[in-house]
Amino acid sequence: MKDIIYIKDLRVQTIIGIFGWERKIRQVVSIDIEISTDCKKSAETDDIKDSIDYKKISKAVIHFVKKSSFQLQETLAENIADLIKKDFGTESIKVRVSKPGALRNAKDVGVVIYR
Repeated sequence: MKDIIYIKDLRVQTIIGIFGWERKIRQVVSIDIEISTDCKKSAETDDIKDSIDYKKISKAVIHFVKKSSFQLQETLAENIADLIKKDFGTESIKVRVSKPGALRNAKDVGVVIYR
C-alpha cells in the first residue's frame, strides 16, 4: 500500500467556463491533489529531499492555473496532473477541481481524475 501526500482546497483565480461572461472574468477554482508515494525513506531521514515537496508543487500549480484559460474543469484537471507527473516524477495522482458556487443550491461542482 502506498502513502499519500496531499494538498486540499488550494484556491486559485483563473478564467474557466464555457459561457461568454465566464471568459471575461476570473473565477475561483478549488483544487485537491493526492500523490501516491512511499514516505518510508523520508520518515527515516527526516529530509525533504527524500519526499515530495508540496510547497513546490503548490507554487507550480498556482502559477500554471493563474495563466490558464480552459473551458472545462476536466481539461484543467488533466493538465494539472500532467504538470505534476512530469515536473515532480510522480507515478500515481488524483486531482479534484471544483468551482465553488457554480450552481445555485449546490456548494460546488467539479471533476475528479485518477492518473
